[in-house]
Amino acid sequence: MKRLTLIVSGLFTILCIAQLCAAQSLGDYARGVRSQDRQKQGKQPRQFDNDNLPRSDKLSVVGKPASAEAETPQAQTQETQQADAKSAKAGEKSERDEKQKAIDDWKQKITEQKKKIDLLSQEYDILQREYRLRAAAMYADAGNRLRNQGAWDKEDAQYKQQIEDKKKALDDAKQELDDMKERARKAGVPSNSLE
Repeated sequence: MKRLTLIVSGLFTILCIAQLCAAQSLGDYARGVRSQDRQKQGKQPRQFDNDNLPRSDKLSVVGKPASAEAETPQAQTQETQQADAKSAKAGEKSERDEKQKAIDDWKQKITEQKKKIDLLSQEYDILQREYRLRAAAMYADAGNRLRNQGAWDKEDAQYKQQIEDKKKALDDAKQELDDMKERARKAGVPSNSLE
């Protein structure tokens, strides 16, 4: 009985494998369907995406370039055109250098502000921890609490005021950072260079 079951299951497996080998793959089937759809629809307008856009050549979004005669007056000589091109390149380079310098200045200002925020945040955390430690020490000793209640109230008020002042300074520094980023964005600094 066991042999018969093994033989039948083996034959069934062989038949399934044979059918799979004879069957068309899913990729071949999809290509066939796509080619049939193309034949039915005829010629479609060309679609541009990142895969078929030229990478080395520039795209013209305006149209054909104007002829060289229309761009320059005939009175200009080739030497003046070359001089103008050199001065234009130098002007572009100096403009790029100035823009890069402005971007670097904004980056430096924002980095300094972030450092200031980090420092204020650390000071704020330290003040809070010190206050919690002093409060825990005060409330842990009942005798100390009864003897020094007035002094504790003054110290408690001072610590709370210091914590509030530090929190306000931290919030002001964060607001100043946001304002700096906004001014830099308005000045033309790319937002990815501000982070």
